[in-house]
Amino acid sequence: MDVTGFAADGYQAVREVFQRLAGDGRETGAGLSVWRDGHEVVRLEAGWADAGRSRPWRADTLVQPYSLSKTFVALAALVAVRDGALGLDEPIAGHWREYGVRGKEETTLRHVLTHRAGQPRFPAGAADVDLLDDARLRKSLAQAAPEYVPGTSLGEHALTYGHLVDGILRAAAGTTLGEMFNDVVRPALDLDAWFGVPDAELDRVADLEYADPDWPRQLHAAPWLTIPAGALDVERTNSRAWRQSVFGAVNLHTTATAMAGFFARLTSEDGPVHALLGPRLHTELLAPQVTGFDEVFGTEVTWTLGFVRDRGKIAKGGIGGSAAWWSRRHHHSAAYLTRRLADHSRAAEIAAALGDDLAVVGEDSAR
Repeated sequence: MDVTGFAADGYQAVREVFQRLAGDGRETGAGLSVWRDGHEVVRLEAGWADAGRSRPWRADTLVQPYSLSKTFVALAALVAVRDGALGLDEPIAGHWREYGVRGKEETTLRHVLTHRAGQPRFPAGAADVDLLDDARLRKSLAQAAPEYVPGTSLGEHALTYGHLVDGILRAAAGTTLGEMFNDVVRPALDLDAWFGVPDAELDRVADLEYADPDWPRQLHAAPWLTIPAGALDVERTNSRAWRQSVFGAVNLHTTATAMAGFFARLTSEDGPVHALLGPRLHTELLAPQVTGFDEVFGTEVTWTLGFVRDRGKIAKGGIGGSAAWWSRRHHHSAAYLTRRLADHSRAAEIAAALGDDLAVVGEDSAR
């Protein structure tokens, strides 16, 4: 497959890796962006945006990066904290009264944002709920007992994260996750990213496809992703109804340039994230909050309020292979977004060409 775009001087090795991924068939549609010193120094595209292979991947192709979406759910929640609607450490039940039952009376927003609320999956009672019935899914979480005492264990809230925050925002701030992101967060950060893709942008969305038909069952996180059915079913996730819904944990649609640009400005004290949240919450967002063995990741993880953090990077990825990060060592950002659902080895090879280590970014990280 042809690779289009550009790579500045000094980034030829990155281009060669990307070209190899496209040439050997490991990639069928992806975008790569790298930013340094406020400028995009690499923007490369390869492959096709559709299953029929009639639409070449473009710089503005939108794709669903699964759990990379959670970063922007966290930002929406923190805007509500900024506005005084609730605090990070006060019980959610003070606002969402239906939620405060069966051991969840003291659960806080900080527990939710750091994946310690004890609800890493929807309860078994939600097995018959449709994937897009967000009201019933929220209700199932409100009525369920947590799997562990909130704050005592750790496991990425793989599909529940967005519904939990949506319930909190509805109760505490009188708004929805989709409204808070699309009306406040997205314009403030000038992001080409959407929860609920508008009609005018649908023709930019890439179709997801499996690298291996058995991929959904091979995931370490598979037990946490089965309820409700369909989140890994490409027939559902490629549908217009899904693309225009808000399933906050996984279905943001965005571009590689948008994600790398966001991470490029993430830590800056004169950047848009700092301006959106203010100094206190910006510091909270990026600071290590908890380190432990994440049952869903299957490895040791340090969570901030919206990212995975280690000595080398601040990052987030998602099942399927998409990832974005800020390199704390080299002071560049990068995003690799793909429609071909496999592991993170492709993004890891891109990272290695940049001198970065991409271990532990998502539920199927290269380890």
